[in-house]
Amino acid sequence: MQTSTRRSAFSWAMYDWANSAFATTVMAGFFPLFFKQYWSQGVEVTQSTYYLGIGNSLASLIVVILAPILGAMADIGGLRKRMLAAFACVGVLATGALYLVEAGMWPFAILLYAIAVVGFSGANTFYDALLVVVSPTATRHRISALGFALGYLGGGILFLVNVLMTLKPQLFGLADAAAGVRWSFVSVAVWWSVFSIPLLLWVDEPAPRSARRANLAETFSALGQTARNLRQYRGAWLFLLAYWLYIDGVDTIVRMAVDYGLSIGLPSDSLIIALLMVQFIGFPAALVFGRLGERYGARRGIWIAIWVYVGVTVFAFFMDSQVEMYILAAIIGLVQGGIQALSRSMFSQMIPAEKSAEFFGFYNVVGKAAAIFGPFLMGWVTVTTGDPRIGILSIVVLFFGGMMIFRKVEEPDPDQPA
Repeated sequence: MQTSTRRSAFSWAMYDWANSAFATTVMAGFFPLFFKQYWSQGVEVTQSTYYLGIGNSLASLIVVILAPILGAMADIGGLRKRMLAAFACVGVLATGALYLVEAGMWPFAILLYAIAVVGFSGANTFYDALLVVVSPTATRHRISALGFALGYLGGGILFLVNVLMTLKPQLFGLADAAAGVRWSFVSVAVWWSVFSIPLLLWVDEPAPRSARRANLAETFSALGQTARNLRQYRGAWLFLLAYWLYIDGVDTIVRMAVDYGLSIGLPSDSLIIALLMVQFIGFPAALVFGRLGERYGARRGIWIAIWVYVGVTVFAFFMDSQVEMYILAAIIGLVQGGIQALSRSMFSQMIPAEKSAEFFGFYNVVGKAAAIFGPFLMGWVTVTTGDPRIGILSIVVLFFGGMMIFRKVEEPDPDQPA
């Protein structure tokens, strides 16, 4: 790989380092914790789980509507980087604004969180689409895994600092743990902004497919053409159907794990430690999965990871101690980055490079459409049964459904263009 290509690939991967701070500190860590214990004071445990699930689902619905339209527009007009920057800016501002939310103001907290998730998820559509630009097909599994690995490491480092801000607030000149959490949201906004700069500077935007500025008519025409040619991309659409189910299970566990742990009575400190374990184990594990994908194929690696998640879900149903939570976190850390990285790189080998943003728009639509259902399913089952354990167990249906379809998906030939 040439030096300029290496720089582009590493600069692209650094965006995972940048935005994973949001995924870790906000989505998986402090927001559900702070929402349940601070913003929704006086609200029943099962009701706060339901509200959190609804907030995640509404944000995902917005991305579902926008992603394919904006993706097609970005392909036509060469707007991937500008679209990424715009959505990232929305996410950064909403994340920083969480600092302003006072105790008991849970509707305002949900609103800002939903806006931030839209910014985070929308930017990821265009980030994923740039994978085909910065890496040749032969090394795509490795580069995709590098992004997730840096994301786990970067997100873990800032999350560790944020945890210290809550455990030892006086060391940072803060009054108490609540102030530590609120300033953590500000630190995520700054981290996300600063480490997005390498991608914006050193990843080259592909030439636009049209010399004219993209308009809505041309955008919908491109989407219609793709829809009419579905048979040509049958493997990609079959993959997306399987991905819709199994990644829903993965994302629901990411978004709802802390809430579930609190609901079954585990102390918040142990849940934070478990999240840190996932981050730092996920860093080397994602790199290993990238190498395995190159050597044995992405399909085999994804298959193994889905089965591990089935075991994780069943184990979580019976879990009732901190030690068991740590074991569960270690297992998740081994496969979470792998299934995410190999899914992204495998899909990129099934699609035409000139339509990468459009197809990754559909890819993220599928992921976020699934994220509408998963948290809602867990929240609804929890409220209906009054038992969060049955709520988490319901997620296993998504993994089995994904496996039934994924077994029909063939490994793409890296030497054969889509």
